[in-house]
Amino acid sequence: QVQVVESGGGLVQAGGSLRLSCEASGSILSINAMGWYRQAPGIQRELVAVTTSGGSTNYADSVKGRFTISRDNAKNLVYLQMNSLKPEDTAVYYCNADVSERYRTGRYRYWGQGTQVTVSS
Repeated sequence: QVQVVESGGGLVQAGGSLRLSCEASGSILSINAMGWYRQAPGIQRELVAVTTSGGSTNYADSVKGRFTISRDNAKNLVYLQMNSLKPEDTAVYYCNADVSERYRTGRYRYWGQGTQVTVSS
């Protein structure tokens, strides 16, 4: 089994910055991809940014140029640096890990519990 834990959320003024962290742990053989998603009240969960084991990245159009995803593969860590934050960025941010495990075949996806990001106007 694999556990995913996020941290770094909080309250910030518009134009400010936050850095989210996510750590995956457990019976991990390799991580195929890790990504950040967000969900605001009444709004469907959406992809924010994702990075693959090969280093490629993808971003939602709404965050391009403002957010940066990075990864420390050796430590199973992924970060989301969020700059120039806007009130519409307010949401619960979830980390997702797509992993290959040590003791069973296949690929599995795990979600963190979420961390609240609130941007005041």
